[in-house]
Amino acid sequence: MATAGPKLRRGEKIFEVNGGNVVYEILGREGEFIALTPGGRFSKDIDGLRPLAQALVKGGYRVLLWDRPNCGKSDVQFYGQSESHMRAETLHALITGLGIGPCILAGGSGGARDSMLTTMLYPEIVRKLVVWNIVGGIYGTFVLGSYYIVPSILAVRGTGMPGVAGIGEWRERIAENPANEERILSFDRDEFLKVMLRWLNAFVSKPGQTIPGVDDEMFDNITVPTLIIRGGENDMDHPKRTSLEVSCLIKGSTLIDPPWPEDAWERASEQRAAGKVKRFNMFDTWVQAAPAILEFLGR
Repeated sequence: MATAGPKLRRGEKIFEVNGGNVVYEILGREGEFIALTPGGRFSKDIDGLRPLAQALVKGGYRVLLWDRPNCGKSDVQFYGQSESHMRAETLHALITGLGIGPCILAGGSGGARDSMLTTMLYPEIVRKLVVWNIVGGIYGTFVLGSYYIVPSILAVRGTGMPGVAGIGEWRERIAENPANEERILSFDRDEFLKVMLRWLNAFVSKPGQTIPGVDDEMFDNITVPTLIIRGGENDMDHPKRTSLEVSCLIKGSTLIDPPWPEDAWERASEQRAAGKVKRFNMFDTWVQAAPAILEFLGR
């Protein structure tokens, strides 16, 4: 008998993409749609994301919040050129399946990369683009690969898929969606390793790739009005330099200074390291971008 899936809250719904369930919800009753995407493998319920979504709703928009594959209550999925390519394909299917496109894409950190890649691959579903906390540089990309991919490679090589299912992060996905345990255990060991090595390769810094796993020439596909909120002055994970380079690659884009303190990311990192926060809740500052985003979208 198949294991039960996640327990949905009021307003949450399920949409199937490529054999996996994606949990999503829509905030607001009228207005243009904004697909809002957080970073990392964080869910749509990560602290700080919903206040930004609610501020955008108050500004007259409807907001799509979604748990990407491998995030929150959605099913785990392992395919594609990179994890961001998989997410882009999923977002395209979600937007077209719900009939809410073309719409506005907005996202920070990994969500910025996912939103940019979706715009590159599926420009017909995007009206405007807003991104911030863009990951780049040797350190930023190296950390992503070592944090999100390497543990799974070590586990599958050592003890197969049962070892993968025992990793802390995948245990969290199983806790939020019990069906994920069976999905992980049933995945072919050799195929999983192949996918993980391919995903890891996306996080190897290469000439001509300002953002991980995406050739710079792909930026030519982004022709919609784009707002870029640059990275903090000394933010090693989302370098100021990367934001400036992306602004050069997206012709006609608008680049603004961050509305939060220049050192917001570093201070949040220090608080987490000191045990003052249970989660890496640096997204708490994101709501401060709402006025700038609404001003840009209203032009």
